[in-house]
Order: sequence, then structure tokens, then C-alpha cells
Amino acid sequence: MIEVRIHGRGGQGSVTAAELLGFAAFSAGKYSQAFPSFGSERMGAPVKAFLRIADREIRMKSQIYNPDYVIIQDPTLLATVPVLQGLKEDGVVIINTTKTPEELNMDTHHKIITIDATGIALKHIGRPIANTTLMGAFAAASGQINLEGIEKAINERFSGEIAKKNIESVKEAYDVVKNKASKCKCGCK
Repeated sequence: MIEVRIHGRGGQGSVTAAELLGFAAFSAGKYSQAFPSFGSERMGAPVKAFLRIADREIRMKSQIYNPDYVIIQDPTLLATVPVLQGLKEDGVVIINTTKTPEELNMDTHHKIITIDATGIALKHIGRPIANTTLMGAFAAASGQINLEGIEKAINERFSGEIAKKNIESVKEAYDVVKNKASKCKCGCK
């Protein structure tokens, strides 16, 4: 089983991203579980969403305290929320930012993948909502979900031109992360 924690702000679509990734995993024959963690949050307040993907039934119902992956939709959360808390030793962090991992100067040994998901979303969708874009980055980084599953999930939730634009955004993010991995000299995936 892999566990994912998504950090964002209210209105950025963290919960939607978790649900769509769960749907994509389920459509590929895996078990999945997606759920949010928030109280009376308002637009812009920090929120978390969780995702589990497994090859067998998932009986656990708790929040995710030791994720394999952390997805950060808003880089300003790095300074205010302990986003890396509990991340497994070999965990991976995916951050929506224009900065490189070195420029972030994070005090961690974890693998950090940065991607300008907002820029990609603006290019394809025309709005700075990067949740589906980050789904493509996660698919490329993890290998847990394929693009066909994500396309199916997006087409299930959205229709017409909106679905098409989101899928274009997902595909570009997937390609960007795959391209970064192929140029990496550290032996990572």
C-alpha cells in the first residue's frame, strides 16, 4: 500500500485531486481510499487530503501519518505547515513551484520534485488551479497510476472543453516529471 498526503489551501482542489486519483487507481483495478481533513476552514486556509492505493482491500480508516508521497499545492505552506512531518525515509515530495529543489533549500534528505504546476494550469486551463496538473506529476513520479486512469477520472468529473484542458495539463506535467527523472544522475526513478 502507498499513502499520499496532499497539502493545499481551501479552494485549490486538494480534496478533488485525492478523489480523482483514487478513482483513477480504482479504474485500474486497485483498491483506493481518498478523504479530506478539515474543519470549518475558509477559502485559503491550509487543508489536507489523503489517498491510499493498494492491491488488496484497505481496512485502515485513520488519517495518514507516515506518507510515501507528499504533494504540496501551495509553496507558501512550506513556511507555515509541517508538510514533511512523518514522511517515510524513502518518501518523495512533489511541490508546485517555479523554484528548483536546490533553491528551496529544504533541510531534508527526501527526494524533492518541483514543477511549475500553476504555470502549466494557466497555459492549458486558463486558471491557476493546479490540482489536476499535480495529478500528472504524481503519476509520473510514483508509477502507481497511469494516464488513462487519470483521463477517465477527469472525464467522469468534468465534461467537454474543461475536461480536455485538464487532461492536456495532466499530460504536460507527466512529461515534465518523466523528463526530469530521465536526466537525473542519482539513480532515482
